[in-house]
Amino acid sequence: MTSDERAGETESTSLALSKRGARRVIQRAFVLVGRAKPIRQHLRETALTTHWTVEDWALEWTVSLDHGRVEFSRGHVGKAQVSYVWKTGARFLNHIESQVGPKDEFAYVGDLVWHRVVDPVFKAFATTLKEVLADPIDDDGVRLL
Repeated sequence: MTSDERAGETESTSLALSKRGARRVIQRAFVLVGRAKPIRQHLRETALTTHWTVEDWALEWTVSLDHGRVEFSRGHVGKAQVSYVWKTGARFLNHIESQVGPKDEFAYVGDLVWHRVVDPVFKAFATTLKEVLADPIDDDGVRLL
């Protein structure tokens, strides 16, 4: 698949996602990330709250990393040590697709020491979200989109 095809696919995915659908696939991706043994082992000594926002979708969620557990909450919960902010859903999906975005693609707010902790979680989330978007079905066989 060429980069133009991927860009078109990401654009069509962002147009097809409703706010509810985006929230459901994002939550599903974090549930699956929380089940990944390498991520749980990486986080076994970490207690950290992260806040994620996609501004134009008015979508925000909190992910707490608590000694090997990954807990997802809709909305803003508690005081976050790290925040990820995307201006648009298209930029969010582009960043998820490429996992490396230019500085204007998103904002990372927080102490850079936490970046090495959160980066593997972000990469696992991006990979998992792509898989969930390709096959948006939960454990019970219910479609997420």
